[in-house]
Amino acid sequence: MSAKKKLFVIRHAKSSWDLENISDIDRPLKLRGIRNAYEMARRLKIDRNVPERFISSPAIRALHTACIFVNVFEKSYTSIEISEELYGTGVESIIELIRSQPAEINKLAIFGHNPDFSSVARNFAKTPIFELPTCGIAIFSFDCKEWSDIGKENQVAEFFDFPNKE
Repeated sequence: MSAKKKLFVIRHAKSSWDLENISDIDRPLKLRGIRNAYEMARRLKIDRNVPERFISSPAIRALHTACIFVNVFEKSYTSIEISEELYGTGVESIIELIRSQPAEINKLAIFGHNPDFSSVARNFAKTPIFELPTCGIAIFSFDCKEWSDIGKENQVAEFFDFPNKE
């Protein structure tokens, strides 16, 4: 059986801390973060590695990152689903969200935050990773037909990329 499910774990791009008296959920991206998001999305598009479903945290920095990716992929912004489960709810909630996806979706991208996104990546990775950097992407391919069956035991390929990777 060939790999049937592909998960894209994408940490939001570099955010700004310049604004005072702004809540965490409302923090915007820095210009560098915007540039990095366009670059990372282009890399995936060039490789024809485009997700079918996009789910983002409601935080502005994650949602803006998702919008950039969707724009580069020439998809509709309405294709982005916003899920509270991707904002500070913990690794178990994120994995439960992933595993609850319908079987007809084969390529899923989630956009969110550390430390949870690094933990999610470590949960599926066979290669040891410490931290998913800002706008870092971890892609996992699984040899299964249902999202509920994904796990390290049926992960058949992994790929990590991030801005300024050498």
